[in-house]
Amino acid sequence: MTLRSALTAAALLAASHTYAAPVACTGQAPAGELSATRIAAANSTRSEPGLYEGPVWIKDALYFSDFTFGPGFPSRIMKLDASGKVSVAIDDSGSNGLATDGAGNLLAATHKYKSVSLYTLDGKRSDVVGKFDGKVFNSPNDMALAADGTLYFSDPDFQRAAAPGGQDKTRVYRVATDGKITVVDDTLKNPNGVSLSPKGDVLYVNGMVGEHGVLRAYAIVNGVPQQGKDLVEKLGIPDGMAVDCYGNIYVTEHTDKRLRVFTPEGKQIATIKVDANVTNAAFGGADGKTLYITGAGAVWQIKLDVTGSPY
Repeated sequence: MTLRSALTAAALLAASHTYAAPVACTGQAPAGELSATRIAAANSTRSEPGLYEGPVWIKDALYFSDFTFGPGFPSRIMKLDASGKVSVAIDDSGSNGLATDGAGNLLAATHKYKSVSLYTLDGKRSDVVGKFDGKVFNSPNDMALAADGTLYFSDPDFQRAAAPGGQDKTRVYRVATDGKITVVDDTLKNPNGVSLSPKGDVLYVNGMVGEHGVLRAYAIVNGVPQQGKDLVEKLGIPDGMAVDCYGNIYVTEHTDKRLRVFTPEGKQIATIKVDANVTNAAFGGADGKTLYITGAGAVWQIKLDVTGSPY
């Protein structure tokens, strides 16, 4: 992809992004030990092992990636509608993490294309950003879109083998609305989940430091992330995240089969358990108070008393 096309795609993304000011936050944040319920209709019917990833609530449905561990990590985007019906929304999407541009389109971290892609719901794809320093990315994994259209995404190497090429490091990137790409952090081993605080003034990223997982917070000043600070240390293998309207961070711990909830100060207030490896979470439902959790061929749900981010 040329620089010109990258600039055009980024500008289109910024233009298409519509931002709704956060409504007043009411209700109680979760507390204590909780368990989510598996949605039986969403259980995987594939014979190959794989993962569900990147849940995002758009309008009245949950969308998520369904990929296997076969050559190229074949992936498709599934739709779970309000009635509980599951269908294929976009076949052969090559996607992992998902988000939305606020205009009803899907943003997808696409390991197949080693890029961040924009999908319309009828399956038309375009690159948002595809290269840094003249090289394709490793395997974009998760992302968050700021109110002004600035995009943040993680680029670990989990699905690097999906296509040729890659970067010399795993990094977190910022894509400005003019298409300029800068590095937020290159010190995390396989950065994974990416989220923003409700006001958009803090960027959260998790990943590994040595043998331990961390949740790192970056204050955003004049639109630019500052030096990161480890908010929570010694996590299990961290994966995707969600944020509620109070700013609490819901961090999945992949092989621990749980999600832990931390305040913006890093204090743990709740644990939500599931019955298989877990990957990511998003708020949705008619009132925005259902937390959906994805994992190893499963989607779980738990009704909460707060609203939160749709991805």
